Amino acid sequence: MLLFQKRFHEGLTSGAITLTFRRWDKPHVKVGGRYRCHPIGVLEVDRIERVRVSEITEADATRAGFDSRDALIEYVRTARDATLDATSELYRIELHHGGDGDRVELALEAEPTPDEIATIRAKLARMDEGGPWTARTLALIEKHPRVAASQLAKKLRRETLPFKTDVRKLKKLGLTQSFEVGYEISPRGRAYLAATRPRRKK
Repeated sequence: MLLFQKRFHEGLTSGAITLTFRRWDKPHVKVGGRYRCHPIGVLEVDRIERVRVSEITEADATRAGFDSRDALIEYVRTARDATLDATSELYRIELHHGGDGDRVELALEAEPTPDEIATIRAKLARMDEGGPWTARTLALIEKHPRVAASQLAKKLRRETLPFKTDVRKLKKLGLTQSFEVGYEISPRGRAYLAATRPRRKK
């Protein structure tokens, strides 16, 4: 899995950043692997190699989103609270932005119209005709974001694969988003839930 601070997101999305360095004991990614990086979408790994700190160049630093080689090395050192010298080895990872993956763009619309709310409600009602599940599933994801599907399914006493199939139906409506592990209620989904929850009496 690849995690980046917010300051790198724009460069990763635009393609200005195509390189990162990590001090791992072993690789956490593989060549050809596609990894979701919230909120920018998917990053695809093109190449991995081990290099010494002494081999890092100024050009590498620019590709990794830093103003200088020294700034890059200091960042890696402080990120792992580690001592680095010229012989220390890092993983050099070449990558590129691989799009939004299976994210549904509709999910990012945070202000659905009343007509859209009514349409979603009707579609969920049709999904529930074989037995109610949509409200429970949305509530579970809202309460337990980014929890593995297998664990969520157990909470509902369901098998994992049918549960994941149902969540995909919710995602097609733009109500949820998938991540490397688990799901979250999307901006559109949060707006829908807010609009359809019973209002508390004052």
